[in-house]
This record gives sequence, structure tokens and C-alpha cells, in this order.
Amino acid sequence: MNRDRTLFLFLNIGHFLDHLFTLIFATVAALALSREWGLGYGELLKYATPGFFAFGLFSLPAGWLADKWSREGMISVFFIGIGLAAIATAFAATPLQVGIGLFVVGVFAAIYHPVGLAIVTQRWKNTGMRLAVNGVWGNLGVASAALVTGYFIDHGGWRAAFVVPGVVSIITGVIYTVTVWQDITRPKTVSTAPATAAVVDAASHRALLLRISAIVFLTTSVSSIVFQSTTFALPKIFDERLQGTAQALADWLNTSGLTARADVATMVGAFAFTVFAVASMAQLAVGHLLDRHGPRVVFLGAAAMQLVFFALMPGLHDGLALAVALGFMLGAFGQIPINDYMVGKMASGEARARIYGVRYVVSFTALATALPLISIVYERWGFDTLFKILAGAAFVVLLAVSFLPARLPKPAVAGA
Repeated sequence: MNRDRTLFLFLNIGHFLDHLFTLIFATVAALALSREWGLGYGELLKYATPGFFAFGLFSLPAGWLADKWSREGMISVFFIGIGLAAIATAFAATPLQVGIGLFVVGVFAAIYHPVGLAIVTQRWKNTGMRLAVNGVWGNLGVASAALVTGYFIDHGGWRAAFVVPGVVSIITGVIYTVTVWQDITRPKTVSTAPATAAVVDAASHRALLLRISAIVFLTTSVSSIVFQSTTFALPKIFDERLQGTAQALADWLNTSGLTARADVATMVGAFAFTVFAVASMAQLAVGHLLDRHGPRVVFLGAAAMQLVFFALMPGLHDGLALAVALGFMLGAFGQIPINDYMVGKMASGEARARIYGVRYVVSFTALATALPLISIVYERWGFDTLFKILAGAAFVVLLAVSFLPARLPKPAVAGA
């Protein structure tokens, strides 16, 4: 395996672990702590909220440090730091201690997106496909959080779901650091490339950039709420709506002799994993289409898919609920690389991590607000109302994307 492939593999593993760590608690809260600690699901969610705010707010300083010091060095800090934080969270004995642990996990989790995506978009060509492949790994981390945590709840307890990935992340970080040590210690050079002439119509170009930036940040915030609401709540949604299917499958597996022991929590985790894993493959198609056709048409299709399937979901159970959930997750996962693609195409190279940092401050701050939204809506009205709200959010995205131009402008200044 050549060096480029090795480095891309490490970045993909980092994206996988980043999303896995941030969603372990979603399954722990739904399937274990609500019973073990006697707290309601909605009440437990408030302890995860600070971690998701940290996930957003610390993206900007992470991007700034990466641009000023070393992007490769910051990825090393990410791997080792988030692993240690996860292991520490496993020793929590109270909800407050869990909340503190999740906050520290969020601080280190904030490093990956602004730094890792800046490396991906600057180091390689075919940006759309590279972001798509990297996005698939991240979404498999989302999927595996439900599967792995459900398994450990049934076969060792929820604490192991934090410890084992933490150890894996630390080991990966040590190997990565050794691999890129020369890149980390190499003095940072400053580009001396001369500025190019401004585009012919500077005012028009600036207005177009402002319009696209407004669309990027609006769709980023709304889409983040949609993504977080679906990925965080899906284990609980399936726990409520697929109990009959999960019990039937567990009974069949237990009587067929195909597995030693199958439990409902494991089956719910497996359903969530399957939906997340299959839906994440949509990003490969999206990446290909982005490189060929640009973001506008692709984004419109992803938003329309979400709108239709969210509108269909209220009242559904078992097989139909599983099929429709797959539909809206295809749309939710499919749109993930689109805003990153637009930022990567329009941002100047040396400031790219900082610009991604701003994008992810917006994204993950909005993402954090999804947890109170889920808690309030679930406790008062149930998940059917949540699906209607998410359908409305998908419509807002669809409307905003309709104002995108057919082609993206390039940065007005090169080498900046």
C-alpha cells in the first residue's frame, strides 16, 4: 500500500471513530441507562447536549491550530485524546459524570471534521468522490455505534462500549503518529504565490459568493438538525416501533441454532446498523454525481427524498417503518458531502481548515440543538410529531437549494 492510500485509510478510520464515539451514548441511553439508573430517555439526553455543543464550538480553534501548526499533528491529538476521554467516561457513576465525560469526548471529536476534510480536499483530486468515500466511513461509524453498543449492553455492559473503541483509537493514533512524524515535525511553509487578478465583475462575483455562503450555512444548520435527530433517535424509534420484528427475529435465531444467544437490544442495534450502513452508500453515488454535475441538482434530489419519506413515516410500525426509515436516511446521508464539496471548491488552501472550522461550528452547534428538540417533542407528543417537523425542515432545505447557481465560482484570489 503506497503512502497516499495509507494516509487516506487513516483519515477514513478517524472519521469512522469520530462518529462512533459521539453516538455511543445514544444507544446507551435508549437501551441501558434509562433502565439501570431509572431515568427517562428525555431526561438523559440533556447530559449529552454539552458534548455536542463542544463538538461544534471547538471546531474553529481546532481548524485554527491545524492551519498554524500541523494538520497531521492535530489528527494525532484527535485519535489519542478521544480514546482517553472515552475510556474515562466508562468509569462514570452518575449522570453528571457521564455528561462531563461526553463533553471532553466532544472537545476532541471537534478536531476531525475541519482538519481531516481540509486534508482530503487539498491533498487529492476528484474531491467529490474522496469526500463521499470518507463520508461512508463516517456513516459506518454512526451505524456501528448502535450495533456495537447494543452488543456490549447484552454481552458485557455499556461501559465496555466506551472502553474497547477507546483502546482501538489510542493504538491507531500511535501508529498514525509514527507514520506521519516527518510531516508533523516539518517546518510550516507560507505560500508566496502572487495574487491573481480579480474576476472581471468583482461586485457580481462577491454577491454570488455571499449568496452561496448564505445557502451553505442555512442548509448546514437545518440539515444538521435533521441528521442528528435521525441518527441519535433512530435506536429509540426502532426500540418502540420494531419490537415485534426484533423479538420475532431474535426468537428465530435462538431456535435455529445460527447464533449462541440473540436479544432484542442486539436486534434493534442490528436494524439501526443495517439502515445506517445501506444509507451511507448513497454518498458514493452523490460523490460521483458531484464531480460530474455539480451540487445544485444533487442537493435538490437529496432534500426531496427526505421530504417525501419523513411525510410518510408517522404511524408506521415494523416492516413499513423499517423501509421508510431507510428512505429518509438515504436522503440524510446522501447530502452530507455536498456542503463540504462546495466549501472545498471555494475556500483558499491555507485557510481551508479554519473555514471548515466555521462551517462545523455552525453545523454542530445546530446539531446540539437537536437533542433538546428530540427530548421536548418526544416527551410531549411522540415521534410522529418529530417526523412532521423534520419534513418541514427538509422543505426549507429544498427551497434554499433552489437558489444555488448551476456552477460554483472559484476563489477570487489564488494562493491565499
